[in-house]
Amino acid sequence: MARRQRGPAHVSDRPVGYGVPALLAIGLHVLVLILSVVTLPQRQPESQTTSIVQATLVSTETTTDQAQRAEEARARAEARQAEEQAQQEEEARQAEAEEQAREEAERQAAEEQARQAEQEQAEREEEARRLQEAREEAEAEAQRRAEEAERQAQLREEQEAERQREAEEQRRAEEEARRQREAEEEARRQREAEEEAQRQREAEEEAQRQREAEEEARRQREAEEEAQRQREAEEEARRQREAEEEARRQREAEEEAQRQREAEEEARRQREAEEEAQRQREAEEEAQRQREAEEQRRREEEARRAAEAASQGLERAIEGESDSVADARQGQEAANSFINLVRRAVEQAWVIPPGASGGLSATVQVQLGPSGELFGATISQSSGDSSFDRSAIQAVEAAAPFNELRQLPPTAQRDFRQFNLRFTPGDVR
Repeated sequence: MARRQRGPAHVSDRPVGYGVPALLAIGLHVLVLILSVVTLPQRQPESQTTSIVQATLVSTETTTDQAQRAEEARARAEARQAEEQAQQEEEARQAEAEEQAREEAERQAAEEQARQAEQEQAEREEEARRLQEAREEAEAEAQRRAEEAERQAQLREEQEAERQREAEEQRRAEEEARRQREAEEEARRQREAEEEAQRQREAEEEAQRQREAEEEARRQREAEEEAQRQREAEEEARRQREAEEEARRQREAEEEAQRQREAEEEARRQREAEEEAQRQREAEEEAQRQREAEEQRRREEEARRAAEAASQGLERAIEGESDSVADARQGQEAANSFINLVRRAVEQAWVIPPGASGGLSATVQVQLGPSGELFGATISQSSGDSSFDRSAIQAVEAAAPFNELRQLPPTAQRDFRQFNLRFTPGDVR
């Protein structure tokens, strides 16, 4: 426009040439091309950037946001279309302006031949400079646009990589959530299986305890029945021993009576052969025999009472025998009473092991202290059955102490500080 205004002021009468208008037309076309190159690509990256951002957001937004984004994309597309339409219109206007400029240039060329002739060299130089600058600017812009395109491509790659990374993280998170749900479900099934197994075990244990309780009750009943049978057998054995002891004592009494009769016969023969002193001795012997007979009857009576009262306990038998020892103050009678007391006490305390055969026999050596306390009880002759030997020693220990030893004469006490007891299943001797 400036040239159009300055043109009339420099009209010359010099001949009009076509060189300058052609150069002007070429320069105008180059300028329009440069402006188009500079203007149009600047708008395109925006749309590309918008598309990239939109593509990235779609992968992370909800359906509502995607719809909104799609609407915005359509709006931007329409805006770009309108912009491109306006650009096309602008390019048409520019083309028209170029045509008008060309015509105007040709007209001005005719009017300004003189001025242009003078300024042709300067304008060519200026035009060359502008073209050089335009080329440099075009190259710089092309470089910038290339760099921008490269940066946009790298940005798109980074955004795509980020989208893929987010998608992978989302997939891993979903996979982890799925595995977690499966693990929780498996743990729940495992717990239920363990609880069911525990209930089953508890039921089985309860059934086992019930069976064991029933079995224990059965064994208890059998044990009680066996104990009852054992007690009955022991009672029967005790009664048998008492009967045998009574028979043995009866035999001893008869033997003693026989000995007494023989002694009386001997005394009678001695009385006939001796003097008065002999008769005195015979009288004393008679008195002694009478005492012995009385003692024998008393012992027999005491043995009968002891047999009847055996079930009332060992202490009562010992007390009865103690009275017998206290009454017998002379040697042999007191010694016999002491031995009988010891035997009965040990027999009362003796518990014969079940299954002991009648052929067993054990001898226990008994050692007493001065007051009748037990110093020791040892097996001097074993039966070969350890339980039988042990029961004999336990019987002596249970019957001790034998305090009646102190009621014996001193010489008899020394004799009975140590003695042997022979144990057989029938009696103790």
